[in-house]
Formats: sequence, structure tokens, C-alpha cells
Amino acid sequence: MNDELVGVGARVAQARKLKGWSQSRLAMETDISLSLIRAVEQGRRAATQGFISACAKALRTSSAELLGQPFPPTNAEDRELHGAIALLRNELAAYDLPAPEIEVRPLAKLSQDVVQARRYRRDAAAPKLAAMLPPLVTEARALVHRSAGQVRDHAYVLLTELYYDVRSLAHKMGYVDLAASAVDRMTWAANQSGNPLWIAASQFHRASLLTSGGDWRTALAFLEQCRGPIESLLGAGEEHNLIAWGGLHLQSGLAAARAGNRNLADSHLAEAMETARRIGHDRDEVLVFGPTNASIWSVSLAVDLMDGGEALKRAKGLYIPSGTPRSRSAVHYIDLARAYLLHGDRPLVLDALHTAKATSPSLTRYHPMVHETIRVLAREDARRSDTVRGFAAWCGIAPSL
Repeated sequence: MNDELVGVGARVAQARKLKGWSQSRLAMETDISLSLIRAVEQGRRAATQGFISACAKALRTSSAELLGQPFPPTNAEDRELHGAIALLRNELAAYDLPAPEIEVRPLAKLSQDVVQARRYRRDAAAPKLAAMLPPLVTEARALVHRSAGQVRDHAYVLLTELYYDVRSLAHKMGYVDLAASAVDRMTWAANQSGNPLWIAASQFHRASLLTSGGDWRTALAFLEQCRGPIESLLGAGEEHNLIAWGGLHLQSGLAAARAGNRNLADSHLAEAMETARRIGHDRDEVLVFGPTNASIWSVSLAVDLMDGGEALKRAKGLYIPSGTPRSRSAVHYIDLARAYLLHGDRPLVLDALHTAKATSPSLTRYHPMVHETIRVLAREDARRSDTVRGFAAWCGIAPSL
């Protein structure tokens, strides 16, 4: 099978046939309706991430395998991005080694570069982040091994954030194994730092790995365990506890939505929305938790539940301030495109995708749900309009789709 020519549906069909399963057997093993499996395999419906995770788990493969990730490089910029991945993979393997040959700048100078990398991450500026990260992570690792006391604690916080950057870059480019390794390193460094908000961020992304792997019950149980120590502290109203509490509820909402449990997803969302209301601003730079991001998540959860009408209803009154990270606003427009597709508003799908592209080109180009959406849109358009063809080509999807 030429992966450039097919989408998730064809890969699911191939994996199913290799196991000798019928569509009915796959429906039974995944608790997904037979009609939906048929529609996705035939390219009439875009696969959701919950669908992909469930099929990957049942078929004993990975979500990345069904998505065809990482997508092959198609230009010089792509090749530079993929080249950075090899350097970062080596750096994660060396996480507990001292790097004596590295010259380390003062903490304040290193911190400035970590803040710049944060800006690139929040803006989903993958090429700039990929160029900056490899030497910066090495330098932060060296500082950890050469410092003590409060300086070392601060160095661990910097290293935690840089591992978060690595996770973000690897995830967006489809290197799922590297993203998982980065979460492991992030968890280690956060625990070493003792910073409660970064510990919560590492828990958030660890749960995300479980959810992406289709292990929703374990993700929900783990998140409940993580929130336990925070609950008794909420009365004091300390912001870092509220951010952690609300962010972990959003991740629980995602696990519940991927599992198809609407009531539980809505319950976690309601708790997160109320917590965001208590915080009252969007200035958090760790979990990016606040009223705007919680509202963006509300649309995303409805899409994961395959309820396009509810997603569009939630999006209708959503205002995204100018300071919102592009990584979040671009994802919102991608979710909006998926909601339009689910709801049958096909003329509006491409408009939303173009807005996502204008907001963050690299995130949009590499997003697997964009690839799924544009394939279905092209299949339903008998004329294969130039605009759809052009967008597909820009994403790196073969002309024949």
C-alpha cells in the first residue's frame, strides 16, 4: 500500500483483513457501529481520533501506523524538521548524563532562550522551534548537573519546559514514540523540580498518551488520582492549584469523549469551565488554562463525540482574543472545519481550514485530522475543485487522494 495515496480508512481495512476480521468483527471488538466502520473504510466519513485509537488498540497496531505518521518530507523545510528529530532523540537518551564539554551560560541568559522557545511553541512555529531546541536542551541538561540548591531547582524547571517543547514538536510532526519519551523525561524533570504546576502538566500529557492509545479507563483513573491531592487545596484559591485542577478535568473530558461517554465528558467540561471562570484570565503559560482555552476545548470535545451541531453551537459565541497562542486558535479552526463536515456544511469546511492555515501553517499542514478532512471533502466533491486540490497538495497529499 502506498501510504501517500490512502487515508485512515484504507489502512484500517488493510489491518483488519490481515487479521482475518470482517467489518462486523471489528465493530464488535471496538464497540463502534458497523455503519461508521463501513463509512470510514469507504472514505465517506473522516475518522475521529477516538475511532483511530479504538481501532489501533483492537488491531494491535498504533494510531501513528493507521494515520501514516510521520508524514514523509516533501520540501527542504520538512527535511530540516525531520533532521532535528534525530538530534532530539539522542538528547532524550542522554537525559541523565552531565555533558562536560558544553559551555553553559548564566541561568538568566538560558532562561531568556527558554522563554523564546516557549513563544515558538505557543505560536506553533515548528521550523524555528526545531532549529532552537537541540542545543538548548543540551545546555539545560548540562546546567542541571553543574548546579545545586535553588539554581538547580530552577534549572530543572527550564529542562521540564524544554522537554515539553520537544513533546509538542514531536507530537505535531507525528513522531509518537519520541513524544512519549519526551513526556517521560518531562515527568522526571518536573518531579525533580518540585514545581506543582509543571508536575500537573506532566500528568496532563501522560494521561494524553493513555487516551491516544485507547486506554480511556486507565486515563480517567490516573487523572482522578492526580486531582486527589489538589481538591482539598481549592478553597484557598491559589491560582496554580486552580489551573492544575481545571486542566486535568479537561483531559478527563477528552478521555470520556473518546470513550463515547457524553455525560461524563460534559461533567468534566462543566467543572473545567467553572474553574476557568474563577481564574478569569488567559495568562497561564504552562497548561494555557483559562476561559478561552476551556471554550476551545468545549468545541473539540463535541467534535470528538461526533456531534457537529453541538460543536457549532458552542463555537457560535466563542471569541478568541488576539493574544491566544496560535497553537490553540489554529486547532480551534481545524475543529470547526471538522464540525462543519460532520454537520453537512461542506462549503464552509475549506474556509475554516484556510483560516487555520493562515493562523499556523506548520501545525495545519502536519495535523492528521486536516488530512482526513480534506480527503473526505475531495471524495465528496465530484469535480475535485482546484481549491480542494490545491489545499491537498499543500498538505503533501498525493494528487489522486
